Amino acid sequence: MAEPLGKLDHIGIAVHNVAEARKFFEGVLGAKFDHEADSPQAGYKLAVLQLNGLTLELLEPLGAGSFLHKFLEKRGEGMHHLTFNVPDSRGKVAELKSAGVRVVDETEWPSGAYEAFISPRSSHGVLIQLGNGYPTLDNVAPNSRAVK
Repeated sequence: MAEPLGKLDHIGIAVHNVAEARKFFEGVLGAKFDHEADSPQAGYKLAVLQLNGLTLELLEPLGAGSFLHKFLEKRGEGMHHLTFNVPDSRGKVAELKSAGVRVVDETEWPSGAYEAFISPRSSHGVLIQLGNGYPTLDNVAPNSRAVK
């Protein structure tokens, strides 16, 4: 039996409009707003919410060329990805690949952090992000980027 992948860091949810989605998650579910940020180079805006120890990341596309715009057109609003904190993410990715798991979009960040995604084709339709450090993990994002 495999060792656990890592600790769940956050759940990414694709939405058409972050402000509208916040009304539901905060007003109905009681989530607490943490921060909001735009990432024009990556093509999305995000709002991070806390819900009883669970971090939710609401993702809104910025422009028609955004990967999220395409996702929303094809699948509609809903869960986009699960992100796990995997301290030795490079080693885990090598292990997954050797086991025949399809891994995509590996990124080495200037901060030294590393991330990759397990393709939904290997994980029964669920996009799984694994990594360590900023900007992959919401729970380690520097305050200077956060807009309260």
